[in-house]
Amino acid sequence: MTCAYAVRGALKKFPGVESVDVSLNKGLATVKLKPGNTVRPQDFWEAVRKNGFTPKETRVIVRGTVSASPELQLKVTGAGVVLSLKGGANALQEAAKQNGHTVIAEGSLVPGKDLKVVVPLDVRSIKSDE
Repeated sequence: MTCAYAVRGALKKFPGVESVDVSLNKGLATVKLKPGNTVRPQDFWEAVRKNGFTPKETRVIVRGTVSASPELQLKVTGAGVVLSLKGGANALQEAAKQNGHTVIAEGSLVPGKDLKVVVPLDVRSIKSDE
């Protein structure tokens, strides 16, 4: 069994996964999720680590509700996860304008040493989903 096959198999086992493509040459796994899924990036990171690899930056597109109190956060729809938001001034200003509204946010998460810890979302773009 190749390493790519093992990683692909581990990632495909999560409910809500539509497809998985793994390239060991690029050090990249692309996971397409079904709408309404509740998979957390931390779950994928743990599966990658269990297969002998170190998880890196994870690019995500997530739906959730923005909250600006006490800090700028995104409550991810269906996942029970609240992410602190960071990023460039323009993206954060746009996020602040969406306070209380449902949005689609695109950005990245970088896992720490403790994969159970929720990391901030580095926002690249954010737009209203209402």
